[in-house]
Amino acid sequence: MLVNTTARIGVFSIALGAYLPQFPSLVPEFEVQYDEFKKMIPDSVEIVDGGIVTTKELAQAAGDKFRAADVDLVILQLLTYATSYNMLPAVRDLDVPVVLVNIQKKKAPDYENTDTATWLGGLYACGAVGEMVADLERAGKRHAVITGVAEGGDSQVKAEIESWCRAAQVRRRFRDTNLAQIGRPYPGMMDLYIDETNLYHRMFLYTKQFDWEMMWAIADHITDEAVIREKAQEILDTFDIEGGGTIETVWEMAKYVVAFEQWVKDEQIAFIASHYNGFAQGKAGVLDSMLIPAFSMLIKQGVACAVEGDIKVAMAMSILKTISGTGQLSEMYSIDFNEDICIIGHSGSGDADISEQKPTMKIVPVFHGKTGGGYLTQFYPYLGPVTYLGITQDKDGHFKFVVAEGINEPGPIFNFGDTNMRTRFSCGAREFCNRWSEAGPTHHMAAATGRHIDTIVKVAKIFNVPVDIITR
Repeated sequence: MLVNTTARIGVFSIALGAYLPQFPSLVPEFEVQYDEFKKMIPDSVEIVDGGIVTTKELAQAAGDKFRAADVDLVILQLLTYATSYNMLPAVRDLDVPVVLVNIQKKKAPDYENTDTATWLGGLYACGAVGEMVADLERAGKRHAVITGVAEGGDSQVKAEIESWCRAAQVRRRFRDTNLAQIGRPYPGMMDLYIDETNLYHRMFLYTKQFDWEMMWAIADHITDEAVIREKAQEILDTFDIEGGGTIETVWEMAKYVVAFEQWVKDEQIAFIASHYNGFAQGKAGVLDSMLIPAFSMLIKQGVACAVEGDIKVAMAMSILKTISGTGQLSEMYSIDFNEDICIIGHSGSGDADISEQKPTMKIVPVFHGKTGGGYLTQFYPYLGPVTYLGITQDKDGHFKFVVAEGINEPGPIFNFGDTNMRTRFSCGAREFCNRWSEAGPTHHMAAATGRHIDTIVKVAKIFNVPVDIITR
């Protein structure tokens, strides 16, 4: 990604201190188990290690480390029975979920040859989990439980931990980067309007405002022909240009892509929401004509670029790109009632990573409903499972996620330059349209290849926002 962020995960384990002098063999046993547990945390995140906690004082020390690091999530290993005072001081002052990982060392007891130390060290599970959740509830903390077994490996536990870490990466990305708003939302699309201060308070995301006059001049200082040529070749490698394309054809576009990439790095931008409603003449017309493929090159590198000034769909695109590797702006286009499928897509910038074949670029005389004309890009999303995510708000400014999973099917699509998909939903096209619309999303949503509702639910828990699941 052009702007990289790394989630910080607070990790610790707990055991009852009273057991340790009674059964000295538990100390080395728990140290080995904790070391093995930490290996289940993916290398893509930074571990903030709170250690093995057996007293209130050690829990407080772990909590100090977690707060100082501003962790995005806490993952707690329950080694054996422990009282909740081993846990609560470590998480009391944090506003992130606590994932309780309840891993039993052995698959089953050797009943005849199990003494107390063996039971406490390798076979105790479940007993403390309810206690922890009860006290997390009373403390108003968000939580989740994962149960599994260490013996033989447990792919389900590992997958759940990895999913939580991907979800935590969303929080870090929102927290450490900025959103660039260029211009303003499309006039009259009031579902897109947003209070940027409320956005910062509720979703940690800070908005930087930019004027189009700055964007028109952003490439004036880009003169290194070798760099421009390399970027032009990258554009040609990414898109099939209608009528053929050459380095010279995309030279000006490549200059702007180079400039935008540097601007994104300098300003720590991971989200862009833009809309231009001027006269598209002179330098304004040059940039406006090539903005769609230029921003598509940024999306390819992890910067969510939303048309029509839609900040909320930029967030949805970034969430999906972060957790799945793809994030395409979409909206409901049509229903094919004969086939019982929804046609879903959008004009404008898109994500090359969602395209099964090389995306195309062509020139049109007019952008429908917008100023000017120029390059349109069309992407060809993979067939098979697809996830849609919309982000909306209620009357009090609280955010909500709206999600659905479906299947992209083969068949005819529109060919006027817009990306579109033929999606079948388990509830049927008519009912999907009813349910999705009744959830009150904006008219835009993001799309990603694969099934990702389970991870999106984790993201929502981290941000403490509700989720409407429309269909799976």
